[in-house]
Parts: sequence; structure tokens; C-alpha cells
Amino acid sequence: MADSTQMASSSSGLTFKLHPLVIVNISDHHTRVKSQSQPPTATATASNPQPPRVFGCVIGVQRGRTVEIFNSFELLYDPETHSLDRTFLEKKQELYKKVFPNFYVLGWYSTGADAEESDMHIHKALMDINESPVYVLLNPLINHAQKDLPVSIFESEMHVIDGIPQLIFVRSTYTIETVEAERISVDHVAHLKPSDGGSAATQLAAHLTGIHSAIKMLNSRIRVLHHYLNAMQKGEIPYENSLLRQVTSLLRRLPAVESEKFQDEFLMEYNDTVLISYLAMFTDCSSTMNDLVEKINIAYDKHSRRGGRTAFI
Repeated sequence: MADSTQMASSSSGLTFKLHPLVIVNISDHHTRVKSQSQPPTATATASNPQPPRVFGCVIGVQRGRTVEIFNSFELLYDPETHSLDRTFLEKKQELYKKVFPNFYVLGWYSTGADAEESDMHIHKALMDINESPVYVLLNPLINHAQKDLPVSIFESEMHVIDGIPQLIFVRSTYTIETVEAERISVDHVAHLKPSDGGSAATQLAAHLTGIHSAIKMLNSRIRVLHHYLNAMQKGEIPYENSLLRQVTSLLRRLPAVESEKFQDEFLMEYNDTVLISYLAMFTDCSSTMNDLVEKINIAYDKHSRRGGRTAFI
């Protein structure tokens, strides 16, 4: 029997948009299960196995060929039968339908390094709710060398393998889509104080490191786009009209950044920041001078008292 977890690239032509709330929900679900199954200082060994995988449903909308995943909710899973609690699923689906009437169950999520063969049983079980469910997989293992998000989206397609039709997982590409509320929330989480009680300097260093990495990645992608456009201009590759329209739309935003109004507001903000820095420096110098004067007065008073007693004797 062919392996149903065999990977391939999707040919459905669907466009997937994933919201950060889904990633936060899956990460939170995994963290809670891990903390309940293992002590905080424990490491995974033979006697202390890896935390169990978590499972849940992803909900959102599909408009034509675009699938947008907005939210998710947890599910109860039986590892012995590799099945979901359908009663619990239907109840949760009914509750979410009352709050989000336009959202539908698009698929399910889980955690792990890669899709497993048993995942196909869950995938097939959800086909009565959605005939083409989406599988969102979060890899909780930390890989410092990885630059992309540890999230994969899979679809299922029927492939003929060794003469036998098999339903297999195929990997799909996606983009991150955010709304204003999500951007504020993610920014707030990024600025939270570390749980290990790190100092303000540590937080600032981590924040600046993140900004530096983002700028470095942006620069590398601009270089790739620049080389691509140069090759297109030289005739080395065919013209891509859709890409050229996106580049044109991006370049039209640049004059707004270089406008006179922007320069005036930027200089005003810069001057205010420098002024606050100077005021902080003057305040610090004044405090230091006050401490020094106070110490000199104390020393003078002690010297005067000692001198007065000597004269009196």
C-alpha cells in the first residue's frame, strides 16, 4: 500500500490566506498540552516522551479560488482509534456558527514535524463536512536556521501510485493576511516582557535584532525582484504582466513617503525625540550634581562641628 503522507505540490490553483490568530491559537493549544503533560524543566527522554499532538478545526471563508482561514477551535481526539469526537465537533461548530455566521469549517489542524499516515484517517472523516478539507500543520520544534514560519498547509488529491488510486497530501503555498486588530495584538505580544525576567536592555536588543532581521530579509527580497526585472528587461525571461502590475502598484506608493508633508512630520518627530533625550540627559546631570552638592554640604557640616568643638576645648 502506498504511503498516504507522500508529498507533492498542489495543482488545485487555490490561493490560501492564513491569519496570525490561527497560528497563535495552535501554538497556545500546544503549549498548554505540553505544560500539562510535562514539568516545565523536563526534557523529552524515553521515560518522559514527547507531548501529545493537538488537534482542532480551522474556520473561515472561501471566495471563488481564494480560501481565507480566520480562526480555529480545539477538538477532542482519541489516539487509540485515530478518530475525533464528532459530538463535540458538531457542538463547537454550532456555537461558532452563532457567533460567526459567515464562517465555515475549512479543515483541521495539528502539530508535528510532518504529516503522518494516521492523519489521513482524520482528513477523510471531515470530508462529510467539507469535501476538500484543508490541513494546517504547525511544527513546534525550534529551528534557529529556519527563516520561514514553521507552518504548512496541505490539500488532498487523488493520485495513481503503483496502479492504485490513493488519496495523498499535497503541499500548498500560502500568504499571511492580517487585519488591524491582529497587527495590534501581534505587536503587543512581541513587546511583552520575557518570562525569565529579562532586563529592558535585553528586550531592546531582542527587538532591534528582530527589526534588523526583517530589514535584512526585505533587502534580500528586493534584490531578487531587482534581478528578476533586469532579466525580464534583457529578454532572458518572458514578461509577467501580473507581477509588473504589482511592482507598479508598489512603486506608486514611494512618492508619498518622499513628500514634503512627510519630511516635515518626520523632522518634527525627530526633533521631539532628540529634545526628550536632551531633557533626560539634563535631568540625570542635575540629579548627579544635587547628590554631589549634598555630599559636600554633609562633609562641610561635619568639618565645622569638629572644628567648633576643638576651639571650645
